[in-house]
Amino acid sequence: MAEYLAPGIYVEEVSGGARPIEAVGTRTAGFVGVPPDPTKHLNVPVAINNWAQFRREFVSEGSQSTPLSHAVFGFFQNGGSRCYVVNVGEGNPIAGGSRGRTGLEVLEQIDEIAIVAAPGYTDAASYDAVLTHCEVLQDRVAILDAPRDVPTIRQLTNVAAVEVPDDDGDDGEGGGEGEEERGLRARNSDGGYGAFYFPWLTVSDPLAPNELVNVPPSGHIAGIWARNDATRGVHKAPANEGVRGALNLTYRLTRAEQGELNQAGVNCIRFFATEGIRVWGARTLAGDPEWRYLNVRRLFNMIKESIAQNTRWIVFEPNDFTLWKSIRRDISAFLTVLWRDGALMGRTPAEAFFVKCDEETNPPEIIDQGKVVTLIGIAPVKPAEFIIFRISQHRAGTDVESGGGI
Repeated sequence: MAEYLAPGIYVEEVSGGARPIEAVGTRTAGFVGVPPDPTKHLNVPVAINNWAQFRREFVSEGSQSTPLSHAVFGFFQNGGSRCYVVNVGEGNPIAGGSRGRTGLEVLEQIDEIAIVAAPGYTDAASYDAVLTHCEVLQDRVAILDAPRDVPTIRQLTNVAAVEVPDDDGDDGEGGGEGEEERGLRARNSDGGYGAFYFPWLTVSDPLAPNELVNVPPSGHIAGIWARNDATRGVHKAPANEGVRGALNLTYRLTRAEQGELNQAGVNCIRFFATEGIRVWGARTLAGDPEWRYLNVRRLFNMIKESIAQNTRWIVFEPNDFTLWKSIRRDISAFLTVLWRDGALMGRTPAEAFFVKCDEETNPPEIIDQGKVVTLIGIAPVKPAEFIIFRISQHRAGTDVESGGGI
């Protein structure tokens, strides 16, 4: 408090009390793999802001493209603006090791990352490692590549098993299982922290422009996610978007084949005669329908992290009615902005969300434990995945009744 000694008029600056919650970024990707020069920046996270910088950091004279370099090039080509790259070195796994932080472990310390991919790593162990990384941190979502060569579409609807050698030394498949029965899809992810894409893309090699190569789609998809977030917002499903740089697909799916894959949580990349090559799926690998759609999972990630980062001022504040009112005010203001941006479902804010922080959520026993509990409920907008037109005839002509469904 200021000390007033002489008579006069005093003007003071007083805080209005509101502490706006700002949305965290959702467009930064993290890539792990082997770059064209596998000796550079081994297990060090390198922030990359454009393709030219990646070439300076990870490409040497005469080195050849790798799935990682194709992914980074596709990321920037499709609208990405910032990523982190971790070189795991040749012959090493992506999950981590016993000597210091390696592989995916390096990305754990970077809160900025919201998208994770290990381009070209299509075995069950790698799938599990990337999904586990995202499930534990709960602030990022994995993009997983389907295998390049898929003998049958049906194999993509079955989960790939981690191969463990048997006692007799064989590969563990045993039992006379044929190639037809072996699953190729990544496992389900509780909470929907991963998405699986098929098929691979045919592109021009950025390090050998006259050559066409088949590359995993995860880098291009990550760029599309970032582009979609910038132009429409994280609440919009990152689908029905063109894949820049894709000249062809390693497999052209039919509608019937996609119908089978879509139900298994496989996001398809399709070729259309008039629209070209487009991402035609926006599902996660969640078994729970509540987390079926990518935009819902990523929207919740953004909201959780935004609230957590912008409410640290609450820690050690007096746990009373004044604090509860401030919490309700700040979070409600943040969610109202999201509702106005079209991220939440409802004709009014009251239909779109609720924030409850009062004596009911904070009884004396909770306060005595040093806790303040806030309940938040939101109604996310879900994509119109199936558009249905019902057409019927009558004597005067034709009526068209249209409606959207999910």
